[in-house]
Amino acid sequence: MAQEPTAQGAAKHKVRIWDLPTRLFHWLLAATVIALVVTAKLGGNAMNWHVLLGHVMLALLLFRLLWGLVGGRWSRFASFIHAPSALLRHLRGQGAESDSAGHSPLGALSVLAMLAVLIAQVGSGLLSDDEIAFSGPLSRFASGDTVAQATAYHAHWGQYLLYALVALHLLAIVFYAWRGRGLVRAMVTGDKQLSAPVPASRDTAGSRWLALALAFGAGAAAWWVQQLGGAF
Repeated sequence: MAQEPTAQGAAKHKVRIWDLPTRLFHWLLAATVIALVVTAKLGGNAMNWHVLLGHVMLALLLFRLLWGLVGGRWSRFASFIHAPSALLRHLRGQGAESDSAGHSPLGALSVLAMLAVLIAQVGSGLLSDDEIAFSGPLSRFASGDTVAQATAYHAHWGQYLLYALVALHLLAIVFYAWRGRGLVRAMVTGDKQLSAPVPASRDTAGSRWLALALAFGAGAAAWWVQQLGGAF
């Protein structure tokens, strides 16, 4: 953790908040979401890519669930838990530096909501059947009613919920950029300039090798799911 003087003379603490695996996951997730939306809208032969990207998304989400348990300090789900009082302080603009070093109380709720909606979207895709060319690998294990409900959710409500959360996420980025807090830069470099010191995230060669092993495991699990049946 390094200290750097600001133009006003006050010390700033440079802290590693986002470890490399978290940053790679974030940008891969963003690219995959965009690609999934584009291929779904194009339809036709692009649906073959949509199917493949759906399994990539499954692998990414499985990795993030695991990394949320063993990753860097601010990437762990334990750091997402804030007391109601911390959320109220944040909404009033009176939050402590440690409350927003990683995800702010409101930001943590947003991330959890995004993960939940993405998991629901992928899960419903695995159960979907368009009765034309594609059927999810898990559809043969579910009842007809369940498959119909999953298909309807995946094609309609699920994607609209996802669009809404993505829009809120982009608005938050613009808002914090306007307030002089660059969220995007921190997710690129991994570091934040904080006015008070906080514990840094572990981001060592050992932790990165662990992340790589977990990524391979998540990819293998997604491949296994794909082998259970058709495509979604």
